[in-house]
Amino acid sequence: MTMDPATDAETTQKSDEEWRAQLDAEQYRVARCGGTEAPFDNAYHDCKTPGLYRCVCCDAELFSSDTKYDSGSGWPSFYEAIDETNVVTREDTSHGMRRVEVLCGSCDSHLGHVFPDGPQPGGQRYCINSASLQLEQREADEDTDGAADSSDTAVR
Repeated sequence: MTMDPATDAETTQKSDEEWRAQLDAEQYRVARCGGTEAPFDNAYHDCKTPGLYRCVCCDAELFSSDTKYDSGSGWPSFYEAIDETNVVTREDTSHGMRRVEVLCGSCDSHLGHVFPDGPQPGGQRYCINSASLQLEQREADEDTDGAADSSDTAVR
């Protein structure tokens, strides 16, 4: 971990070789090379499990299942990030389109794209690749603010 002097946030930097050793082939293709997984054929597009979605590369907290909704796009969709500093955006003009790419604020992992056609309150649709995420499940009766009781058993 290193510190980003502009934001005072911890950042994760690894060599390409280290990323390849940590991730499976699909995770590497999507998260480190900016790929896109197939719609409707991915781990979390239809997942209703309560929990916290973390970056598959660095474990940063990205999205809560409380803000996940069915956009009909075939990818997991969220209307807001857990913390605006945990995700960053940049213009993406690849494939002849003009979009806004979403990246992990800690390790620059490619997550997906954000579109201005989501539900209120924010009107955003974070369309995120499952391959860039790992779900930390929470008990169904756990508070939605993320507080766990002493019997909490996170699964990653």
